[in-house]
Parts: sequence; structure tokens; C-alpha cells
Amino acid sequence: MDFDSYARRLWAGRADAYEHGFARLTVHAVGALLDAAGVGTGTRVLDVGTGPGVVAGAAVARGAWVTAVDAEPSMAEAAARNVPGLDVRVAVLPDLPLPAAGFDAVTGNFVIHATGDPAAVLAELRRVLRAGGRLALTCWSEPPPPVLGIAREALKAAGVSWPPDIPVPPFRPYSSPGTFASLLAEAGFTETAAQMLTWEFRVDPQEWWQVYRSSVGSSGAVIARQDDATIERIKGEFGSLAARYATGDGAVALPASAVLASGTRP
Repeated sequence: MDFDSYARRLWAGRADAYEHGFARLTVHAVGALLDAAGVGTGTRVLDVGTGPGVVAGAAVARGAWVTAVDAEPSMAEAAARNVPGLDVRVAVLPDLPLPAAGFDAVTGNFVIHATGDPAAVLAELRRVLRAGGRLALTCWSEPPPPVLGIAREALKAAGVSWPPDIPVPPFRPYSSPGTFASLLAEAGFTETAAQMLTWEFRVDPQEWWQVYRSSVGSSGAVIARQDDATIERIKGEFGSLAARYATGDGAVALPASAVLASGTRP
């Protein structure tokens, strides 16, 4: 199975689970993302991989004119519900049904690592930007931070092997500031920059476990394949691993880290 086909299957119908789980995690990067893209009053913004519309809503709040796209229909529906009046469309990168040079800024929060041909995606995002327009994208750092890696660690500790049919994201080699910035430069962007974003995600560990039990992400998909006894074993390991980050009030503070990269279309 090619990676794009895998990604479409992975996220099909997952909007509600994503909105109540990972969207709460990724919101931390939104302000820095919009700043890097130069989003303000009157900016014409394209938000790709909009999910439930978190970035789009924040851009609208800044006074921007926003168009949003997502490959998953349930995500686009959630974005339309959450951001009244949003121009949101279903479109699969790298094919955008949008005119060339139509936007002042393009944003994508944790989406490029979910695409099968990052170079083609960047070429398309460059196409829809006007000259002087800004691109800003985030991705998870590699190796995965504990907030993401905890589920895969729990699988390993429970004796569950990673299935060979789950493809490796083609973007993975670019998940560091230097390599991400270089990729943007190779795609024809100038004034490229990249930085690490780090934060702690405070959450009830049982709530975070339920996110994975909802089959969100690759680790969630692997967990869903297991029998009940194995799932209980994974859950126990997950709880033990999460306890390392206990805050004393029933929550955990899971370390998170991502890369924010930006550039200008010349």
C-alpha cells in the first residue's frame, strides 16, 4: 500500500476522535505558526490539512480571509461547523483546486508528514502563493516525543511487534530543523528558517489512552488490531509509562516537541 492510500484509510471518519484528542495537543503550535506565516488583518490565508479548523479559526480571529482544505470529508465538516462561514473544501494534497498565486500565506499544522510526496506538496503550495507570500509548516520531531512515543513504547513493552504493512512516512528524514529548512530551500523558497517548539501537554492519562483506543494515528490503529487480553496488557504498560510524568494531581505532563519551518516564495 502506498503511503497516501494508507493515510486516507487511517484518518477516514476520525474527525471527532481527532478533535477531542490530538487537536488539543497541536493547538500549542498555532500562534507561532501564524506568526511565521505573517498572518494578520486582511491576509489571504490557505490552511491545508485544516482538520477541525483550529488554525483556520485562529487566523479568522486575527482578521484574515481564510480558505481551508482537508483530504478527509469528516474533518472538513468539523472545520465548517467550528468556524462559521469558513470557505472549506475537500482536497487531497498535492492537488489543490485553487488558482495560482491566490494567497498571501499558506499554513499547515502537522500535515506534511502525513503526505506521500513532500516535494510535490511543497511545489503545489509554492504555486498557490503569490510572490513574497509566506509558507509555514509544522511537523513532529524525530524521534517522536514522549507525548506520541508513549503508545508505541507501550506496544513494544507488551510484546506487540510493529506490523510490516504500515508504511514509513516519506517525510521522516526531514523531521529536524536543518533538514526541514533545506527541503523548503530545495523547493524554491527563500528566507527559510526552522526552529524547535517544545512544550508539556497536561492531560488525564486515561483520556490520552482513550485517544489511542479510538484508533487515532498509526499506534492507535495497531492497538485496535489486538485481542482484548493484549489490549489490556498494552493499557497496563501505557499507564506505567505515563506515571513517569505524573504531576501529583491525577494528570501527567507529557513532553512534546515539533519543528516549525517557514519560507518565502520569491
